[in-house]
Amino acid sequence: KITVEAYSPLTKGQWLDDEKLGKIAAKHQRSPAQILIRWSLQKGFVVLPKSTNPKRIAENFKLEDFQLDEEDMKVLKGFDADKHCTWDPTRVPWSG
Repeated sequence: KITVEAYSPLTKGQWLDDEKLGKIAAKHQRSPAQILIRWSLQKGFVVLPKSTNPKRIAENFKLEDFQLDEEDMKVLKGFDADKHCTWDPTRVPWSG
């Protein structure tokens, strides 16, 4: 079994101001970051969000008392725009 890590699950902030993400966050009374982390968890990814802000670190742990519904997951799936906030492992030549 291969476990997938959600590398940079907060997209280095690139999606945090997105209107659709904001609506989902407001619906659940959560931050956009919490929504992105919850999405990753519901997809079965290991999530390692990075923050140096103690308030945000604590917020990142408050995820177990809500779930995203099918519609939320569908909207978030629409964010797949082949947009990378770091290096793209699918474009690294394989030498194995």
